[in-house]
Amino acid sequence: MAADDFNSKPSTLNVTAISAKDGASTIECWQLASPFKSSAQPGVAGASFAQLGKAGAVSYALIPAKFDGGLHNAPAVQYVAFLSGEAVVSTPESRQLAFIKGGRDGLIIAADTKDVSWLGHDTKYPSREQTIGIQIPTADGKVPAHTVLYSGPCRKREEP
Repeated sequence: MAADDFNSKPSTLNVTAISAKDGASTIECWQLASPFKSSAQPGVAGASFAQLGKAGAVSYALIPAKFDGGLHNAPAVQYVAFLSGEAVVSTPESRQLAFIKGGRDGLIIAADTKDVSWLGHDTKYPSREQTIGIQIPTADGKVPAHTVLYSGPCRKREEP
């Protein structure tokens, strides 16, 4: 990526979502409805922020190297911010894949809970190092307002 890519100010946040359609998990690129706004808060004045909404109990996960998370549903509608390592998410019905690298492009949303997806998704952590993630469930299990841009994971040029 060019230096300008890191300094650009997007108007909205696009995230890869593990969602469900007709009872089957799917991977989609979502554009969240909450726009980026300029902050006036001291210490980050002028920086761009997008509100992700109210959260439930947040957890910090230490996932071992080469870990196989297996087939599972999202335990709750939640953002997952991978800080390091990598995750590979697949859906059994469609064979879709999403490769998530920890760091700048590591934010996803998992919304394929048992009430909307029969089988869930499969997650593998192929990194030779530990993967670190922060799980941020939405308050009351609500899916954030969004627009589905297309089927499949977001492409890098569309992420902030």
